[in-house]
Amino acid sequence: MIDDIKADAEKRMKKSLEALSSAFNKIRTGRAHPAILDSVHVNYYGQDTPLKQVASVNVEDNRTLTVSPWEKNLIPTIEKAIMSSDLGLNPATSGDIIRVPMPMLTEETRREMVKQAKHDAENARVGIRNARRDANNDLKELEKEKEITEDDQRRGEDLIQKLTDQYIVEVDKALKAKEDDLMAV
Repeated sequence: MIDDIKADAEKRMKKSLEALSSAFNKIRTGRAHPAILDSVHVNYYGQDTPLKQVASVNVEDNRTLTVSPWEKNLIPTIEKAIMSSDLGLNPATSGDIIRVPMPMLTEETRREMVKQAKHDAENARVGIRNARRDANNDLKELEKEKEITEDDQRRGEDLIQKLTDQYIVEVDKALKAKEDDLMAV
């Protein structure tokens, strides 16, 4: 039973870490990275479709992305979708390819993005702590119903705390890496 609770808590903590990684991908650095466009959706025959399902996104050089639609008639729609996204990018079409240059980041913009990264990291920490709280409540319920002993409950809480500490360290590492990436000129 304790192992089930621990496994469930670990699964939830992993999801918080994955959500953080996804959030960090949306925060652009000065370099081009295909994951920046993951949040862009295109109207494809009346369906809201992710960009990567209707086009290939590649890095041309460290400051430019290229988007190659699989259907030529999608070029204006993709261009409009990239412009209307909240990423602050201005695509330019040349033939069958859409080039998306990454604008230079100012010091102020970098600091704002670091703030956003810290906020996302704190949300991940909160998610991890919520998983810990729920697991500890489950352990207390089992002890209250006499399905486990008080010693087993304490041992389980210690296991959950070690797991929590491990995932918090992972969040801190990811945040440090993202901050370094954002502040690098």
